Amino acid sequence: MANAQKTSSTKELDIRMMLASEVHLGTKNCDFQMERYVYKRRNDGIYIINVGKTLEKLQLAARIIVAIENPQDIIVQSARPYGQRAVLKFAQYTGCHAIAGRHTPGTFTNQLQTSFSEPRLLILTDPRTDHQPIKEAALSNIPTIAFCDTDSPMRYVDIGIPANNKGKHSIGCLFWLLARMVLQMRGLTPPGHKWDVMVDLFFYREPEEAKEPEEENVQALEYTDYSAAAVGTEWSNQIPDAQWTPDVVPGVPAPVASGWDADQGGGGWDAAAAPPMATVAPPAGVIATVANPGVWE
Repeated sequence: MANAQKTSSTKELDIRMMLASEVHLGTKNCDFQMERYVYKRRNDGIYIINVGKTLEKLQLAARIIVAIENPQDIIVQSARPYGQRAVLKFAQYTGCHAIAGRHTPGTFTNQLQTSFSEPRLLILTDPRTDHQPIKEAALSNIPTIAFCDTDSPMRYVDIGIPANNKGKHSIGCLFWLLARMVLQMRGLTPPGHKWDVMVDLFFYREPEEAKEPEEENVQALEYTDYSAAAVGTEWSNQIPDAQWTPDVVPGVPAPVASGWDADQGGGGWDAAAAPPMATVAPPAGVIATVANPGVWE
């Protein structure tokens, strides 16, 4: 009886969390294959998703994930920025392989690529954005689980979880619930108990939001004012005059200053005699002639 009450209270808390994260809000368009999951339509034209069916599909997806022995054979992928943080956190707690960002074409089909892999299960955030891995998974016969909105195409999707896949809080809440269900079915987390990991870790964070705590920490630091200690003091008070006296070794005469004007050897540059010019004798057989600049012979 107590376990049933815990289960019902946990389910009620999960539904409240999903409603707060706007998991139930769809779009103004509805695919014909998603009509079975729609509860009603609001006056502004937005379709409301049945949250009870979302929880049922999450449990079905968790059972499929637990049935695979090696978690590394499961690939969780998200090309949208809102789902990349949730995908990495889901892979961290469940042991799956995460691909956050752009999908390289041929990852599941081209064996010559270094990033080639053959997973046994593929989990996607948005079938419309992740259309390339869905096509490759269909060619390789890989089962696919995807979070589908009311306007998402259901082609080649084996298990579609009806939910809002466009909001950052909705995507984080869905991956948090799926990760907790997987850990409970594996026996790592007792059922009916609160999970220690907060759902906020799965939410997408803006770069500006991540920088704000760092700026606050920098402003909180107290810098020491070293110039305040030197106010009212002079250098003469800190350094004695005796320190600047030159060290003179006793018994050694001081060097005599000399320059270009000093009398060295009886004179400077002008007093020096010019070196004698060397005379070169003409070679034998050559008659030395005196050239007369005015006469040409």
